[in-house]
Amino acid sequence: MAKKDPYAALRIKEFNIFLLVRFALVFAWSMQFIIIEWEVYSITKDPWSLGLIGLMEVIPAVGMALFAGHIVDQKEKRVLLIKCIIGFTIISLGLFLLTWPRVVQDWSTKTILYGIYFFVFLGGLVRAFIGPTVFSLIALIVPKKLYPNAATWSSSTWQVASVIGPASAGLSISWIGVHWSLSVVVGFALIAFINLLRISKKPILNPKIGEPVMQSLKEGIRFVYKTKAILGALTLDMVAVLFGGAVALLPIFAQDILKVGSEGFGVLRAAPAVGAFLTMLITAYIPISKNAGMKLLGAIFGFGICIIVFGLSSIFWISVVALFFSGVTDGVSMVIRQTILQLKTPDNMRGRVASVNSMFVGSSNELGAFESGLTAKLMGTVTAVVFGGTMTLITVITTGIVSPSFRKLDLRKDLEAHEKED
Repeated sequence: MAKKDPYAALRIKEFNIFLLVRFALVFAWSMQFIIIEWEVYSITKDPWSLGLIGLMEVIPAVGMALFAGHIVDQKEKRVLLIKCIIGFTIISLGLFLLTWPRVVQDWSTKTILYGIYFFVFLGGLVRAFIGPTVFSLIALIVPKKLYPNAATWSSSTWQVASVIGPASAGLSISWIGVHWSLSVVVGFALIAFINLLRISKKPILNPKIGEPVMQSLKEGIRFVYKTKAILGALTLDMVAVLFGGAVALLPIFAQDILKVGSEGFGVLRAAPAVGAFLTMLITAYIPISKNAGMKLLGAIFGFGICIIVFGLSSIFWISVVALFFSGVTDGVSMVIRQTILQLKTPDNMRGRVASVNSMFVGSSNELGAFESGLTAKLMGTVTAVVFGGTMTLITVITTGIVSPSFRKLDLRKDLEAHEKED
């Protein structure tokens, strides 16, 4: 049976092409973000400047999220993703030109810094559309009975790119500098664009084409609010990511606390993704649909513990191990969350539900970066990280106590229903 085949989704040609597109895009995006973090902190030596990077991206990402979800549900998904990749490529080219040695020499530091923030802001606008579009496109490529398997491989691909992207950024900065490292980003964006053209156009499954925007947005929000499994998973993960955003402060740990340079920075940045990727490979063989609620609570609790250990460590290898296991626990959380969303979201609302997800979880990464930068400025870097991990633990314990229905969440019946539907 397909559900027992860990490679079931990979037997679909277009899904493999989709994974290649996602890898190239996530690699480029994560590499670019790391390069920007490194450059901005090198210019300012101020934790607050790192927080502003997150804020500049989260404002447009959150502000446009619901509107983007409405558009995604109304439009053809492949063409929309092509436009997103074109937008990202233009942004990357802008950053490449902004860090040109002659520009750096002739322009003031403040002008260059503001230019970086401007392009990050534009990136937030693009990202508001990418998340819902990718989420919706997966469901049009694989049959419903393979959603959990596809979610595992899609998330694994995301993690592989998240491993190689940051590590490559750290090494590339050391070898060829910030400016030429951004040319690599542009190259991978073009790879994503070219391969996306190999995927055929998909049908629009929303029967309410032309529905008024406000009515469409209200329907999407109402669905998420009434579907407690989705609401619980998104809320829990949002708070954990918001307060567990230690990754945003890694340039400070690498340069000032652990003193390991750009190479060590790349290793630190890649460690969580390595752990998450290995975990998600295992979940391809061991389904997580049974007792999903308790597994999600346990995973995020473990994530909080790892963040606290990382914050307290002043030894490089302990810090790497702590970040690795934070990725292990985050990998479990990601697969469970994506499975919940795929199984419990109807086809005609995928864009809007994914946009709410991006507001809750995706944007909380950037909001978490802002929170980390602010608390690091106010209470010190180490204290800020330990505070974030502690708040994550409190959130998990509170959720487990006040929501017994979430503790009992089990996805096996939903999976069986989709198999019968196919």
